[in-house]
Amino acid sequence: MVNRLKKTVLICFFLLGLAVFCYPYARGLIVRHEMESTVQTFQEQKETQPTTVVISDSTEPSEQRQYADLWENMTAYNETIFAQGQSGLSCKLDYQQPSFLLTDYGLKEEVFGVISIPAMDLEMPIYLGATAQHMADGAAHLSQTSLPIGGENTNSVIAGHRGYGGASYFRYIDQLQIGDTVTVTNLWESLTYRVAEIKIIYPYEVEEILIQPGRELLTLLTCHPYASGGKQRYLIICEREK
Repeated sequence: MVNRLKKTVLICFFLLGLAVFCYPYARGLIVRHEMESTVQTFQEQKETQPTTVVISDSTEPSEQRQYADLWENMTAYNETIFAQGQSGLSCKLDYQQPSFLLTDYGLKEEVFGVISIPAMDLEMPIYLGATAQHMADGAAHLSQTSLPIGGENTNSVIAGHRGYGGASYFRYIDQLQIGDTVTVTNLWESLTYRVAEIKIIYPYEVEEILIQPGRELLTLLTCHPYASGGKQRYLIICEREK
């Protein structure tokens, strides 16, 4: 009886240890599946969006963007933060607070787009505002940086975990090299960028992620070194293909 009890206890400890060992891998698979599902849903909804056509005074019809109010407000946002020198980018709460709530503009979800990085075999949904939940669900746009809709005098900063809870996220970002492509598909179009610079900075070096006049940039940001507790930041600075 005592031997049987010991065996039972040993088996229980073994199973518990196995569960603890396997949990990060299992959770990583679940998170990847959820992100892939979110990406697919976004892409399917974008493909089925009707094109709104407005008849102008000319003989040819002109296209009007879906969610026209959102587009105009986001364009104005980008122009304003550039004109103000991104003075609002001063503390953690500034980049966590979403710059826009998409549901206020008639969207059902807060997914703004998809980031695709072929060299990392990675696609992730993009959310506005680097909240803990958004970072757990995919990639997050840092508020008080340019929204990822393109345009001169913009630098959209997209943050991702350097691996978290068993999921990879931006874990293998150091695989990216100069010339590799990164594509952002937002609610309206796909924007393709090429890696132009790679930098390692400290968290307080905010000037490294600011808008650079005359350039159209996308900056990927994550912690560095891997599993270091976020002592530094790894930047992939990409420039829009013309």
